[in-house]
Amino acid sequence: MRARRYSCAVLALLYAIAGALHLTIPAPFVAIVPDWVPAPASVVMLTGLAEIAGAAGIGQSWAPRLRAAAAWGLSAYALCVWPANLQHMLLDLAKPEHGLGLAYHIPRLALQPVLIWWPLWAAGITPWPFRPRT
Repeated sequence: MRARRYSCAVLALLYAIAGALHLTIPAPFVAIVPDWVPAPASVVMLTGLAEIAGAAGIGQSWAPRLRAAAAWGLSAYALCVWPANLQHMLLDLAKPEHGLGLAYHIPRLALQPVLIWWPLWAAGITPWPFRPRT
């Protein structure tokens, strides 16, 4: 299906860019790591590497099992960074000028389930919410 193939390409591009940003400009990401996460700078570096690895895996088409593994990894990653996104919102809204505001943070948090689902759909792991072709 063409839409899945394009989705894999878009996901690969987005995660490759995000991973590169985590590695080249880590400070904004380190700043939103929750206090209970040890070694925030190392975690940000490792998440950048994970994003790049996930991008490479989901972006290729010759190894379907690798693409599926990458999809599961990217979905798990999106679930695991949800606390950092919540932390970012709380820190941002605590600023006197309220930072980026709820108009930015609420959609970002609400769309996190899409980032969990999308790689799984793109890699063909789930057809939901679409009906499979017969």
